[in-house]
Amino acid sequence: MTTGNINVAVENIFPLIKKFLYSDHEIFLRELISNATDATLKLKHLTNIGEAPGVEYGNPQIEVKIDPETQKLHIIDQGIGMTAEEVQKYINEVAFSGAEEFLEKYKDSAKDSGIIGHFGLGFYSAFMVADKVEIISKSFKDEPACHWTCDGSPKYTLEASDKTERGTEIILHINEDSKEFLEEGRISELLTKYNKFMPVSIKFGTREESKTTGEGEDAKEEKLTVDNIINNPNPAWTKLPADLKEEDYNSFYRELYPMQFEEPLFHIHLNVDYPFNLTGILYFPKLGNDLNIQKDRIQLYQNQVFVTDNVEGIVPEFLTMLKGVIDSPDIPLNVSRSYLQADGNVKKISSYITRKVADKLKSLFNENREDFQNKWNDIKVVIEYGMLSEDKFFEKADKFALYPTVDGSYYTFEELQEKIKDAQTDKDGKMVILYASDKDAQHTYINQAKERGYEVLLLDSPIVGHLIQKLETSKENISFSRVDSDSIDNLIKKDEEKISKLSEQEQETLKTTLDEVIPKEKFTVQLEALDSNASPFTITQPEFMRRMKEMSATGGGGMFAMGNMPEIYNLIVNTNHELVGQILNTKTQAKKERLIKQSLDLARLSQGLLKGEELTDFVTRSYQMIK
Repeated sequence: MTTGNINVAVENIFPLIKKFLYSDHEIFLRELISNATDATLKLKHLTNIGEAPGVEYGNPQIEVKIDPETQKLHIIDQGIGMTAEEVQKYINEVAFSGAEEFLEKYKDSAKDSGIIGHFGLGFYSAFMVADKVEIISKSFKDEPACHWTCDGSPKYTLEASDKTERGTEIILHINEDSKEFLEEGRISELLTKYNKFMPVSIKFGTREESKTTGEGEDAKEEKLTVDNIINNPNPAWTKLPADLKEEDYNSFYRELYPMQFEEPLFHIHLNVDYPFNLTGILYFPKLGNDLNIQKDRIQLYQNQVFVTDNVEGIVPEFLTMLKGVIDSPDIPLNVSRSYLQADGNVKKISSYITRKVADKLKSLFNENREDFQNKWNDIKVVIEYGMLSEDKFFEKADKFALYPTVDGSYYTFEELQEKIKDAQTDKDGKMVILYASDKDAQHTYINQAKERGYEVLLLDSPIVGHLIQKLETSKENISFSRVDSDSIDNLIKKDEEKISKLSEQEQETLKTTLDEVIPKEKFTVQLEALDSNASPFTITQPEFMRRMKEMSATGGGGMFAMGNMPEIYNLIVNTNHELVGQILNTKTQAKKERLIKQSLDLARLSQGLLKGEELTDFVTRSYQMIK
C-alpha cells in the first residue's frame, strides 16, 4: 500500500479553482459521468486503431447505483481503466490532464473523434458532496487493478485491488449535507437533465416491461425485468440529415419537450466541422405576435453532455425564441457570460447559426412559397427581430421576408415596390408604403385608400415601428405611413391641388367656432380642402409621434420616454363637405355645437376613441337627434 500527499502544483491551482467555482453541487454527477464516458470512448478509439490488441470493446455501459443504507453512490464504467501508475499521475498530480496527453499522442487519428475531457480535474468535483472518495480501477492493459482512497484532505492511500473486470468504479461516501443525492428521484432527475443524450448507455436500476409470447389462444404476457437505460446514445442531431425523415425530427422534438403538444412548423439541421465543430437541430414553434414567450428553450450540449439552456451569447438573441439543441465541443462545459462574449469561437458559431437559419428560410420560401406564406404569421416575429438586430440577417431576409396586405396577398419588398411604384409615388418621387395595424379599427381608412387604388399592408407585430424605421433608413426613397396618420389626400401628396369652397374669411370663422367646442388638449384642428365625398371630420395621429411612442413602449432606447406622453390627435375638417358648410351657416349656437360634437364623436368612434361617459353622451345625443 502506498500513502502520500496529492500534488497540486501552485502554478496549476488556478485552472482547478476556475473550473469548480460552481453555484450548484449537482454538477458532480455530470462531471463523473463525463469522465466515465471519456474513458469508454478512449477505449473505443484505441480498439479502432489497433492500439488495444486482444481487447473486445463489446457493448459497454455506465452504471449509476445508490445505497442509502451505507450512504454510498457508485459510478461504474467499462472503459479504458487506469493502472496504479496512471492513478498516481492523473489523480494525485492534478496538474496533468489525461485527455490532453491522450490527444497529443494520437492527435492525427483522434482529431475528429470528439474526445475532450480532463480526467483528473473533473473527478475532484466529487468532493463537493462526499466526505470520502474511492477509485477501484482495472486497466485494459495486462496490469493489476488498484484501489485509491482519499478523505478530502491532501492525504491518500493507493493499494492493489482484486477487481478483475476492465473499467473504473468511483465510490462516493455522501456527506451529511448532500443526502439528497442518495434519493432515487433526485439522481434520476439529474441523469435526465445532464445525461439524457450521452453517447454511452447509462444504466440506473431496473424496470419492468411486458412481453407477449406465443400466438392466438396461446399468447401470454410476461413481465420481464430489464436494465433501466436512462439515455438515448444516438439522438437525431448526431445523425446525417439524409438519414432522417420528417417523422424522426418530430419524434425527437417530442423527446426534447414531452409536455409540448403542438408540432413544430419546421426544423433546421446544423452540421459543420470547419472552422469549428457544431451540430444541432433548431425548431421553429408557432410564435404569433407574442414577444413575451418563454425563451431559454434551446439546450446547449458539449459532446452530448448538457451544459445549459441559457444560450444567450452563443445563439443570436433573435433565435433564442426557437427550440432545439446545439452541440459543440468548442464550447467549454463551465464558462461565464463574459467569457462567451469575448470568445472568438463563440462569435463564429453565432454568425454561422445566423447564416444557416437565413439560408434555410430562403430555401423553404423557394421550395414552397404557399406553405411559407401560410406559416408567416407564426414565424414573423423571429424574422423581423432578426432583421432589426443582425445586419447580415437583414440582407439575406430581403429575399424571403414577406409583407402581407389587408386583402391577404403577400409580397417580398422587391415585389411590393414593383406593385405600388406607379400609384404610390408622391410628387417628390418618394414611394409611400401604406399600412394598417388593425383591420377592424382602421377599416374606414383602409377603404378610403383602396378606393384610390392604393395597396395597404397589414403590419401588426409588436416591433413593427422599429422594423419600419430600419427599412426607411436602409432602403432608398421610401417612407411608411399608417392609413390613419393623415387625410387620404395628404398620405400620398400628388401635384393636383384641391380648392376650398369656403372663402378665407369663412374658414377663419369656422376655425374659431370649432376651437370653442373641440378640446384643445386632445385635438389640433386642421382645415383642409378635400374631395367633397371624403369624410367631413377625420381624426388622424401624426406618423412620427405615434411611431416613436410605440417604439418607446416596446424598448426603443433613446426615445426620451415618449411612451408616457399624452395622446394628441389631429382633427382634419373637410371644408368641401356639405355638413361642414351646414355647421358654418347654422344660426343657433346650440344646434351648431350639437352638430360639431356629433361629427367629432362619429370621427372618434371610427378610431375606437369613444369610451365611457363620452360614449354614453354620444348615444343619448344621437337618439335625441332622430326623434
